Amino acid sequence: MTSSSAPPDEPAMERDIQLDTARLRVLAHPMRLNVLALLRRRGPSTATRIADELGINPGSASYHLRRLATGGLIVEVPDRGTGRDRWWKSAHRQSIHDPAAEPMEQREAGRAYAHAVVLASIDRLQKAAQEVPLLPAEWYEASVHSDFALWLTPEDVDRMRAEIFDVIFRYRHSEAEAPQGASPVSLQVQAFPVPGTVDLDAGGV
Repeated sequence: MTSSSAPPDEPAMERDIQLDTARLRVLAHPMRLNVLALLRRRGPSTATRIADELGINPGSASYHLRRLATGGLIVEVPDRGTGRDRWWKSAHRQSIHDPAAEPMEQREAGRAYAHAVVLASIDRLQKAAQEVPLLPAEWYEASVHSDFALWLTPEDVDRMRAEIFDVIFRYRHSEAEAPQGASPVSLQVQAFPVPGTVDLDAGGV
C-alpha cells in the first residue's frame, strides 16, 4: 500500500519512506492523509492555504501539520514565512506500507492506517465527481472510472498488484520532467473482497 505524488527536490534516497508503527499511527486519520497528499501534489503551503483547499478551519489544519511534523513526514520550509505563517513541505515523495511484510505487533496500526487510506480516497473521489461535468473534453475523454468484479485468490491479487505497480512506475516522473500539457493525475488502485463475501470471523489481527 503506497501513497505518492511528484517527488520533492531531495536526493532519491530520501524520497521514499517505509512507514513504521509510529508513523502509521500518525497517518491513521483521513484528513491527515489528505493534508500530506496536498503538500506532495501542490508543494509547500501554510495552514491557512491548506484549510481553504480542504474546507477545514486553520486551527484544525495547524494541528494536523504539527502531528505530521512530529512524525517526521513533513518539514518546515526554511527562510519562508513568519511565526504566524509557517510554510511546510513533504519530507518524502512516497509513503510505503506493505501489510504482508509488517510484523505482528504492527498489525493494529497498519489496519487503522489502511482504514484511513480508504476514507481519504473516498473524500478525494467525491471532490473529483463534482468536477466531472466541468472537465475539458480531452480530460473527460481520457479519464476512466471503472469497476471490475474478478474471482481471485489473495495470491492472485498480490501478483496483479505487483504487475500494475510496474506499469505505474514507468509513467512516474517529476514535474520538471513532465511533457507540455501535463497535469497532476490521481490514480487510485484498489483491490478488495466484495463486501459481504468473506468470512470476517476468520480474519483477526
